[in-house]
This record gives sequence, structure tokens and C-alpha cells, in this order.
Amino acid sequence: MNLQDVYSIKVPRIDRRRVGRGWGSGLGKTSGRGEKGAGRRSGTQFRSRFEGGQMPLYRRLPKKGFSNHAFRLRFEGVNVRALEAAFAAGATVDIDALRAARLVPKSATLWKLLGDGEIAKALKVKADAASAGARAKIEKAGGTLEVVAGDARARLEAGVARREVQVKKRAVKVEAYKAEAAKAGKPKKAAPAKAAKAAKSTKPAGAPKPPAPKKDKE
Repeated sequence: MNLQDVYSIKVPRIDRRRVGRGWGSGLGKTSGRGEKGAGRRSGTQFRSRFEGGQMPLYRRLPKKGFSNHAFRLRFEGVNVRALEAAFAAGATVDIDALRAARLVPKSATLWKLLGDGEIAKALKVKADAASAGARAKIEKAGGTLEVVAGDARARLEAGVARREVQVKKRAVKVEAYKAEAAKAGKPKKAAPAKAAKAAKSTKPAGAPKPPAPKKDKE
């Protein structure tokens, strides 16, 4: 077998893009990379939102108003399935135990128990928050779930109370709007019939009209 025989075998191959070979690449003098600049060289990466050095859009836009984003509560979610795999029966599960088991980051301060999966071990869970499904599964397995009192719990309860007040206010407004709509939509009283008008008239029906006065001729 000769090398010519190898090249004569038709195998579908994609031609390699020859970069930096000038006109020999078939893509022009700069091999498709354009002219100058960091983006035309290999190994260059730009962060998202980078606009070539000009002032990016998120800095050009005006900042107005206030947001509670910086003050939100950040919970690390942990499912009961993870507790089943990581802890033995009778163990106490709190934020320190979760950090040791690497179920939450070291920087985590609050965590919430979620109900995805199944659990058959009786555990003593101390969480900052928990879903109703997770609580039911923990108690069904013979364990206990304690929602730890603290700033997070107080803020959660305050948020729930605030939302309930908003719902009540909204319901009152809706009822007021409905009452106004019902009042505005009542049909008006029908106009009296022509017969009623004729009956109220003092003139007898079919009475001849008095003759018009004659004008004197000059």
C-alpha cells in the first residue's frame, strides 16, 4: 500500500481552520480574525457586560428608588433526602452539622428544610424554616422538627402578618369597587307612557281648537 492509496480513500473529513497562515488559510490575510485588538488574539476572554472599554449600560442607566434586595433573607435549601443519606438515626441536624456534612456552604447562616425525597430515620432537626411537607415526613419517621427562634423567624412572621394585612386591604378595595359598579349599573326608571301623559292632560280628547283672532285691516 502506498500513500497515494491512502489518500484515494474517500472519508468525510472537515478541513481544519488554519489560523495565522495568511492567504494560505483561505480566509484572507488575517485568517478571519480582523484587524488589531485584544479580541483578535488567542487566549483572550471578556467578562459578560463588557462593551469594549466604554461605559457599560448598567452604569449608564440612572438609579432611582429603593430596593429591599440587600436585606432579603437567604436560606440554603436542604431536602429530607439529603438528611437520610448524610446522618444516622437519632442525630441532631442543625446548621453546624450541615456545614460539617457539606450540605451547605461554610458561609451559610440560615437554612430551610424542604420535602423532596423520603426519610425513614428519626432525626432531631433544628431549622430556621421548613415546608409543611418536610415537617410531615420528619414527624412520620418519628423525628422532631424545631423552628429555631431568632431574627430570621421574627422577620418571617412579620412578613406573613404584613402580607395578610395587604390581602385584607385588597379585599376591602375589591368589595368597594364591586359596590360602586353595582350602583352604577342599576337600570334607570322607565319614562312614563304616552297614555299616562294624555290622561294627565286637562284638555278633553277630540275638543275643537278655538278660532284664531282676526287681524284688522288697515
